[in-house]
Amino acid sequence: MTLRITPRGPVSAQLAEALRTAPDRGIAAMELAAALTNDALAAEPDLVTDDDLQLALLLSYGLSYGDIGDADEAWEWHPAHLAVRGPIEQFFERQLRDRVGSADLPEANAEAVASYLFALTADDSGPSLSRYLAKKATDEQAREFVIQRSIYTLKEADPHSWAIPRLTGRPKAALVEVQSDEYGGGRPERVHATIFAGTMLGLGLDDSYGAYIDRVPAVTLASFNMMSMFGINRRLRGAIVGHLAAFEMTSSIPNRLYGNGFRRLGYGENVTWYFDEHVEADAVHEQIAGRDLAGGLAEQHPELLDDIVFGAKACLYADGLVGAHLLERWQAGASSLREASEVAA
Repeated sequence: MTLRITPRGPVSAQLAEALRTAPDRGIAAMELAAALTNDALAAEPDLVTDDDLQLALLLSYGLSYGDIGDADEAWEWHPAHLAVRGPIEQFFERQLRDRVGSADLPEANAEAVASYLFALTADDSGPSLSRYLAKKATDEQAREFVIQRSIYTLKEADPHSWAIPRLTGRPKAALVEVQSDEYGGGRPERVHATIFAGTMLGLGLDDSYGAYIDRVPAVTLASFNMMSMFGINRRLRGAIVGHLAAFEMTSSIPNRLYGNGFRRLGYGENVTWYFDEHVEADAVHEQIAGRDLAGGLAEQHPELLDDIVFGAKACLYADGLVGAHLLERWQAGASSLREASEVAA
């Protein structure tokens, strides 16, 4: 798939150029991308809001997912390419750990971990995007919400599926059970990403992956990139498990409100099916993800407990940033999307 993505700075521009060239002819271009990356990181940027570096990460992970843009697949695990991605990941992870902070950990047993995660997600005081959409959002804002969500949701469940071969026993079985539902239980028309594509079409939006990458801000890219970083790196398998647990625990009620919001705006089942599907499914998934997946992994590998909690807290942090961005822009009477002038800059 050929997809035009507009660079957002020197790193993403150079990386995009390097990826279009085969490694046997593009080493110098990739080495320049690595040098530019190191220069950018030396300035200690706020990575979650850095458009250039977040787009560079998205392009890098796109080699593993596909459908991001023109790239020679031979770069995926090439050391010169990893010399670009690795430093960004290290900086990103360090900032996330600093921002979510440390915490007293529960005991490493399934019930204690599940209780801790349920309490953590229940105490989340982030902005209520779902209540705003249910009661106040305009039609245009509702469409923007779906555009923002499309960066992850058209690939729903994929970042978490990287963890399947890294788990064994009870947590592996739990993850497969959750993911089976996400992928439609063997029925292609019920794959959640496919249902979401139907929501986009029902709103008159382009359902092809990446159609709106140029329009979404860095915080939206950061939320998806964080999942990819946790999922692709085996050493962070605890974090991707914790992320999924928190993600499922904060899904059911908001999705009911999202569905109600679209019904308020006059949309039918072709638009609301995705949200309605998650109300019941995620109420079940949160129990599996909390006890059997996260709790089961902590029992097997107590040394991963800190990362499980980190992943859960990082999920709440990233989702809170995205929600705050949308609400702040909308309440100011502005669009949550990047303006055409920003895309062209």
